[in-house]
Amino acid sequence: MREETLAVGATMILSREGLQALIDGLRRRQYRVLGPTVRDGAIVYDDIVGVQDLPSGWTDRQDPGRYRLERREDDALFAFAVGPQSWKRFLHPPVERIFSAQKLEHGIEITPDEQPPETFAFIGVRACEIQAIAIQDRVFLEGPFVDTGYLRRRRDTFIVAVNCAVAGGTCFCGSMQTGPKVTASCDVALTELAQGTDADFVVEAGSEGGAALLGEIPHRPATDAHLAAAQAVVSRTAGQMGRTLDTGGIRDLLLNNLTHPRWTEVAQRCLACGNCTMVCPTCFCTTVEDHSDLAGTSAERVRKWDSCFTLDFSYIHSGSVRQTTQSRYRQWMTHKLASWIDQFGTSDCVGCGRCITWCPVGIDFTEEVAVIRATSDSGSKHGDGHGGA
Repeated sequence: MREETLAVGATMILSREGLQALIDGLRRRQYRVLGPTVRDGAIVYDDIVGVQDLPSGWTDRQDPGRYRLERREDDALFAFAVGPQSWKRFLHPPVERIFSAQKLEHGIEITPDEQPPETFAFIGVRACEIQAIAIQDRVFLEGPFVDTGYLRRRRDTFIVAVNCAVAGGTCFCGSMQTGPKVTASCDVALTELAQGTDADFVVEAGSEGGAALLGEIPHRPATDAHLAAAQAVVSRTAGQMGRTLDTGGIRDLLLNNLTHPRWTEVAQRCLACGNCTMVCPTCFCTTVEDHSDLAGTSAERVRKWDSCFTLDFSYIHSGSVRQTTQSRYRQWMTHKLASWIDQFGTSDCVGCGRCITWCPVGIDFTEEVAVIRATSDSGSKHGDGHGGA
C-alpha cells in the first residue's frame, strides 16, 4: 500500500498484520518498543518485537490481595486489566545514578550521569495510565525545578494507547473519570474489536507523529458500524467496573476525620510493606544513597524508589515524624485523595486498582473511604484538618 497523508483524528481499521507493521515502523525509527507480555504468572511490561509477544488469549482475575491469569476462549491481545508494573518504571526508574566521583591527585572529579536516553514507544497504554503519566509530568516537568533525567526519557516517548475491553475486579477508573476510554493525549489509540467482526482494531491518530506512522502501514477506512462497535466495547467495560469510589467532597471528608477510628482499624491489618506505593503508577517518593569503594577512591550517588510506609522515610534529626502504621497509612491515603487536590487541583489517584490487588492483606482503598464516609459525623470535625502525624 502506498504511503498516505493522514490528519490527526483520522480513524481507520487495522488488522493484526497492520499492528505488526506499526511495531515494525516504530523499530525502524529507533524506538525501544515496550508492551505487555506474559512472564512469571503475570502480565508485565517489557521489550517486544512483534504481535507474537503480546498476551494473546490471556486475561486476568483481580480481587483484593489476589491476582491470577486465565486463558480465554479467543486469542484477544488486550483483554486484560493492568498488571503489577506501570510505565513509571521506564520514565522514573527504580534505581538511577545521579553522579559519580573520582579521587584524583589534586582533587575530586564529579561526573553527572547523563547517558544518552533511550527513546521509548509504549504499546497498550490504558486510559488511567496516560492520566498517571500526566501526573508525573506535572511533578517532574512543571514548576521551577525540572527533573532533567525524567525530561530526557519522557520528551520523545511515543504512546500507543488501548481503550479497555475488560475491567478488572479492582478497577474504579470510572469513578475517577480517568477511563476506560482514552481521552488524554496519545499518538495512536486502538480499540480491539470482538472476534467475529470483520476487523481487528479501530484506530485513531492522536498526533502528527501517529498520523504519519499510520499513513505508512496497511489500513482501510472505518465505517459507522466499526465506530459503533468500538464505542460498544468501551461502554460495556464502563459497566463492568469492579469497584466504585464516591469522590464527592472527598478532600474535606478525609481532612475533617483525621482521628477517625477507622485509621486504627486499618493499621491493625496493614503490614506497612509499601507494596501499594511500589505498584502505584503515580507515587514518586525516592531516597538518595551514597556508595563508595573500599579504597575510598571512587563514589557514586544513586536515587532509589522509597515509600512513605517505611519508618525511615520521615526521619529527621530527632526521629521519624510518623512513627505508627496508622499515621503512615493515613498520610498516604489523605495525600492522594485530599492534600494533592490542594497542591494540583486534582486527585493523585487514577483508579487503576493496583494498590488493592497487590496488597498482601487485601486492604481496599475504596472500602476505607466508604466506611469513613458512612460513619463520620458531618456536623463535627475529627481533627483540625491540617494533617498532623
